[in-house]
Amino acid sequence: MLRVMLVDENQERSAPLQQYLVEAGYNVVGHLSDTADLNKAVVQMQPDVIIIDTESPSRDTLEHICVVSRDDPRAIVMFAHDGETEMIRAATRAGVSAYVVGALESARLKPIMDAAMVRFEEYQALKNELEMTATKLAERKTIDRAKGILMKQRGLDEDTAYQSLRKLAMQRGLRMGEIAKQVIQAAELLA
Repeated sequence: MLRVMLVDENQERSAPLQQYLVEAGYNVVGHLSDTADLNKAVVQMQPDVIIIDTESPSRDTLEHICVVSRDDPRAIVMFAHDGETEMIRAATRAGVSAYVVGALESARLKPIMDAAMVRFEEYQALKNELEMTATKLAERKTIDRAKGILMKQRGLDEDTAYQSLRKLAMQRGLRMGEIAKQVIQAAELLA
């Protein structure tokens, strides 16, 4: 059962939404009247999905969403009445997974929630893949730099320098990137 946190300053407007969620089998773990303490509430309540219902997201709201998306990412569904392309773009950049314009009907709730979760999961997977690729590229550059140091100082060819780093990494039970950093640090100390 997905854990949902609601954010809406209008209690009358959020009551039907909360009822729709409960009827659809979601666990509503909390309700905030604004996004001022959104990050803190997310840490405390650990929702799977955040639903924000607003006339039009303010700059502060978008900033609070950015903080949550950076520190403790969650799927975020925003129901708004502002259908301006720039507002939709800004909300999406802030971390909103689904931006829905207009009134909510109970029949639309589950497909919207499902789409938001799928989009969020795909975005997180792409983000993780990008971070891993950047880490591997940085490690590759470090290894190349360490190989260059070994080649220059010991007169080794590139393959032999690589094999030396690899052998040392295996002997010490470390990753090649860590050994390469140690070689670079040692060379800098001796320079």
